[in-house]
Amino acid sequence: MAEIKGAVLIAQCLKRQGVEEVFGLVGYPVVEVGHRIQEAGIRFIGTRHEQAACFAAQGAGYLRRRPGVALTVSGPGMTNAITAMGNAQANCWPLLVISGSSDSPLANRGAFQEAPQMEAARPFCKWVAQARRVEEIPRLIEQGLRQAWYGRPGATYLDLPADVIDGVVDEGLIKHPPLLAEPPREGSSLALVDEALRALREAERPLAIVGKGAAWADAAPELIRLLEQTGIPFLPTPMGKGVVPDDHPASVAAARSYALANADTILLAGARFNWIMHFGLEPRYRPDVKVVQIDIAPEELSTNVPAAIGIAGDLKAVLGQMAARLEEEPWRLDPKAPWLKELAGEVEKKKNELQPALESSEVPMGFYRPLSEIQKLLPRETLFIAEGSNTMDISRSVIENYLPRHRLDAGTWGTMGVGCGFALAAAVVHPEKPVVALMGDGAFGFDGMEVEVAVRYKLPIVWIIFANNGIGRGVAGWPEDEPPPVNVYTPGSRYDKVIEAFGGTGYHCDTPEQLAQALQEALDKREPALINVPIAPEANRAPQSHHWLSR
Repeated sequence: MAEIKGAVLIAQCLKRQGVEEVFGLVGYPVVEVGHRIQEAGIRFIGTRHEQAACFAAQGAGYLRRRPGVALTVSGPGMTNAITAMGNAQANCWPLLVISGSSDSPLANRGAFQEAPQMEAARPFCKWVAQARRVEEIPRLIEQGLRQAWYGRPGATYLDLPADVIDGVVDEGLIKHPPLLAEPPREGSSLALVDEALRALREAERPLAIVGKGAAWADAAPELIRLLEQTGIPFLPTPMGKGVVPDDHPASVAAARSYALANADTILLAGARFNWIMHFGLEPRYRPDVKVVQIDIAPEELSTNVPAAIGIAGDLKAVLGQMAARLEEEPWRLDPKAPWLKELAGEVEKKKNELQPALESSEVPMGFYRPLSEIQKLLPRETLFIAEGSNTMDISRSVIENYLPRHRLDAGTWGTMGVGCGFALAAAVVHPEKPVVALMGDGAFGFDGMEVEVAVRYKLPIVWIIFANNGIGRGVAGWPEDEPPPVNVYTPGSRYDKVIEAFGGTGYHCDTPEQLAQALQEALDKREPALINVPIAPEANRAPQSHHWLSR
């Protein structure tokens, strides 16, 4: 029987398990692995930094609803990926990171780039393993993908010493696991389903909170059906936007604070009571709020707020059960209920308060008017990536999303640097759709060199950089004899020149009209482009009712 090399076997195993692309940065000892991945018919996207590769891989995993794969070199190459691994774990997105490591016989001798990679990965992953022999590779790759995908998704890490990558084994000794099936979808007992429906039916002020877990579960049809059967209003978390279209009549996102503070019963669907949802605590919620929680992880039930009804199960399956029961015993919130009238009035009030900012002709521009111009031009199927403090936060109230998994942002961990990698993933997974990455100048600074990757692979991403010269707020300048303030960047920076250096198209837009013209042209050309938009350094979001951390 012929022999097979570890690098070849790695590529074969990924191909057998249906992996369509790998993001990575090659070097010792994984250069050959990259070549063999390409030879196996898997698309390899070479990034400029391992962190961006892992952000891209987890973004692809979320968009495809199966694990994404990233490849890194040993030592510092692997540690560069740890932040992204932690982000995938916090977001519950499926990611397998494969890293080379030092030769096993040279362990503890000061080998090239020797590092405690297993120990470093463990706090940020669901599963960590190392292949000690070439013949272990098929089993461990299948296991790493399965652990990342099944149950509550997350990050996994597979360590491959150089001697395993370069080693050979008789092909007759290789046992290939079967192709991974889709994770099983577990429903709930009908008794619990009936309890949940009874709690919602008896509520005077019910509200559904839709999280990105609903997007991951592909539960949009069941959720929309349930909302339309019951007439319950909803609001989305940041990446829950689009599971139910933002322009659906049941959306009360514009009245978010009022809805949270006054709901007496909340259906928590694929969302968590963490900092994004103010921990479910006063003053953002009623102290007596009743919670109906559905989560794939039983240990998540009753976190921060005790669940009156806690259902552990797959959201798509459980919502389907609820909708089916409603077909048998229908009920619907009275369309004239005071609760719905209050919410409608609050939505109208908030939209009216925002209108002057959306129509402002001031230059330099604030955040709202350019966002309004962007909203007018984005096709409904656009994959929208947002990152960067005010830029990301304010965009949620202006940019609408209409499809699940079509908005990616800093997520549960609030991680900076995700935007460029997520944009690469969106363009790779959905080449047929527009991809727009809106980033603050601070956010763009983390991985801005990844625009070269888009040019190299001809990925038609449109970056829009809101440049206010700083973190949060910037300044127009500072005295020459003083050091720059800690939160500012160089005023007047031309980020559009960065992509031009690699052959992409850059635009600089000072006015709303220029921005509209540039964005339309960039969307029409479907080539890598970057639009630089100066924002007034003092511009800020609209006044908020509560401190963002609910203090």
